[in-house]
Amino acid sequence: MLKQTQSSYQPKRLAVKLTVKGEQSVLKKHPWVFSNSVIKINNDAQTGDLAIVFSKSKNKVIGLGLYDKNSPIRIKMIHFSPEEINASFFLARIKDAYEKRLPLLQTNTNSYRLVFGENDGFPGLIADVYASVLVVKLYSEIWLPYLETILESLQKVSNAKTIVIRLSRGLQQSKNCNLSDGEVVYGTLENEVVKFVEHKVNFSANVIKGHKTGYFLDHRDNRRQVGAFSKGKTVLDVFSYAGGFSVHALFNGATEVTSLDISKQALEIAVQNGKLNSYTGEHFTIAGDAFQELNKLIKTNKTFDVVVIDPPSFAKQQSEIELAKKKYAQLAELGAKLTAKKGLLVLASCSSRVLAQSFFDINTQVLNGQPRKFKTVLTTTHDIDHPISFPEGAYLKCVYYRFIN
Repeated sequence: MLKQTQSSYQPKRLAVKLTVKGEQSVLKKHPWVFSNSVIKINNDAQTGDLAIVFSKSKNKVIGLGLYDKNSPIRIKMIHFSPEEINASFFLARIKDAYEKRLPLLQTNTNSYRLVFGENDGFPGLIADVYASVLVVKLYSEIWLPYLETILESLQKVSNAKTIVIRLSRGLQQSKNCNLSDGEVVYGTLENEVVKFVEHKVNFSANVIKGHKTGYFLDHRDNRRQVGAFSKGKTVLDVFSYAGGFSVHALFNGATEVTSLDISKQALEIAVQNGKLNSYTGEHFTIAGDAFQELNKLIKTNKTFDVVVIDPPSFAKQQSEIELAKKKYAQLAELGAKLTAKKGLLVLASCSSRVLAQSFFDINTQVLNGQPRKFKTVLTTTHDIDHPISFPEGAYLKCVYYRFIN
């Protein structure tokens, strides 16, 4: 039985008109309408109200969104034509999202992102499945009046036995939210550490205390790729967190894997995740700042057959972009020095503000500046359960470089 999760607020319908620029954005099916694009709206508009966007000239409905009183993204679009927004609407949309993920579920994998925010028509809402546990992370109050209906649909489609709610910092401090972070709202949770399978490899996620929903699912296919390249190799996994790349490498026959992360707790999880599988290689850990520890390894002349560098976002705001680019350049240089002869260097970025081409250009420029020859083997983006429906939704990029000598 689902606990009472919905706010008592009854959302109103708002008639909205936008600037020419705002209207064009909606017609292009972009999910964000900024406050400076709104020129006409009800005076008593509240967060969660249904915003019905009319075109300026023909006075016809061009889109539906949810009003967010406290965000610069004032209207978060959920549909781009007239439609009745009700339980059937949300259920149909979640079923559509599930069907997109079906090919992934045929690969001995039972962990996946069922709802990817704006890209699946749910701006500010993420739903991840770990085996029989569904973790829903809310980033916006707009969903509070609709939450119970949505959770019922998510449970029905995913067949989850347990639902856990995770809240952004903003929602944890909100007076309008009657939920607490990590609250179990459906079923029971026997252990906050949930075991799941990813391409035959066993993992675990702490769905109550872990980052985001407990794990990072977007790199799944890259982890599989790195695993395939790791048989009989030595591997360095930088910014390893819970050991995603490390564990796939061990599972696939790497002789030696080193996980490097600033968090000792994350490294302990990485070691435990490794032990959920049988492997014969050795698993080492290094706790410390990545830039400092990589320089230390270089001074000892240590190299690895496979080097994976997957840092957290370096550019969470516009002002950080240039510094982020410098950090990516530094990591490419350090990674190249640590990659053995004929080795593989895998570089990734999850900074949406640093565009893919810019990231690739930075890496190429750095690698061209060193004496070794290399070729680009592969470039990838998100896995299938992270579909992209608008430019800002494409944040993850990854590239594999093979050194010729």
